[in-house]
Amino acid sequence: MSISIIIPCYNEEKSIGIVVEKIKKVIPQNNLKEIIVVNNNSTDKSAEVAKEAGAKVIDETKQGYGAALKAGFKNASGDIIVTLDADNQYPSELIPKITEYLIKNNLDFISANRIPFSSGSQSFTRKLGNWVLTFFTNILFGIKIKDSQSGMWIFKKSVLDKIFPESDDMPLSEEFKILACLHPEIKFEEYYIPYYPRIGESKLFPFRHGLKNLLYLFKLKKKIKNDQRFKKS
Repeated sequence: MSISIIIPCYNEEKSIGIVVEKIKKVIPQNNLKEIIVVNNNSTDKSAEVAKEAGAKVIDETKQGYGAALKAGFKNASGDIIVTLDADNQYPSELIPKITEYLIKNNLDFISANRIPFSSGSQSFTRKLGNWVLTFFTNILFGIKIKDSQSGMWIFKKSVLDKIFPESDDMPLSEEFKILACLHPEIKFEEYYIPYYPRIGESKLFPFRHGLKNLLYLFKLKKKIKNDQRFKKS
């Protein structure tokens, strides 16, 4: 099955080339359909570096993690879609193994689980924030997920015909997983991965983004409360 890689990118010139090159080395050429780097208004040389490394670069002017990912989804043509960040924290070397697991087990969606976090990969504040958001995700939606904020997913493109996440910002990560977990036609699992220290400076503001994600959970709960598509039989 062909694989499309989608990488949202905002000012990651120090790492994006490394990430693209690693992907090209670990995924067989006959399986790798494309590496799509979504340039989300970068002011550095991220786009140029990504192109030089061999990625297909598209621009998304609407600022936000969710907007960048959705732009990538629209341009992806592979049978399987893989998302990961541009900061080299996710283990791209595991993409073939996780993809094989997805196919052998007839799954539709795998979310990479980082819990417990690898040593030195996250600050205490971010670990706590991730725990709080995952806790409320499970409580509000009646699901069992270990890492609601992971940015590495491997899923069949057909999933995009069944769920339609709306967030243009960081909450898309939790929204996508929640909708996948609740949809009766989507087989969802988590797969444990190591998580590495990032290259370059983080663009995440833990309190501000954490609060936004938390409030979005309550908004999403209200939205899908009476949606019959997400009621498991």
